[in-house]
Amino acid sequence: MLDRIFPARADNRFRGHVLALWLFVPLALMKVALGLVHVLRADGGAQSVSTMPLDSYPADAAQNIIGLMARMGLEQVLLGLVFVVVLLRYRALVPLMYALAVLHFLMQRGVTALKPLALAGVSGASTMHLVIGMASIAGLLLSLSGKGYRDTRNDAA
Repeated sequence: MLDRIFPARADNRFRGHVLALWLFVPLALMKVALGLVHVLRADGGAQSVSTMPLDSYPADAAQNIIGLMARMGLEQVLLGLVFVVVLLRYRALVPLMYALAVLHFLMQRGVTALKPLALAGVSGASTMHLVIGMASIAGLLLSLSGKGYRDTRNDAA
């Protein structure tokens, strides 16, 4: 299974189930779009999406949170662009990107449990992150299956 996640060659030949590739397209685009929300919104999405009560914080504290949200969004945009590059040029790495997305989802859940945020309401981002996480798990499983994996050992020539 590791040779599926870490292929010997990072070419544009996808060997998993075709549904995994189709699922990867909206996943990559959603990562870019969600990151852009944090970068471009005036509140960084902190209050409007995540329901952080910025109005009740001192102005400097609120500005720091907005800045941190924008930096987090920049990382999401960059990761989403890596996903797009993989989709367009290095499809053999799609299982690795799914594994990374699943690992991120699980670790994010762990950090959220260990260090919860004090929010004014239910975060609008939580549902989206759950959908992305479940889609990533399904995509990983689909990308690790498929007929193309039977002959990967013969590809080394």
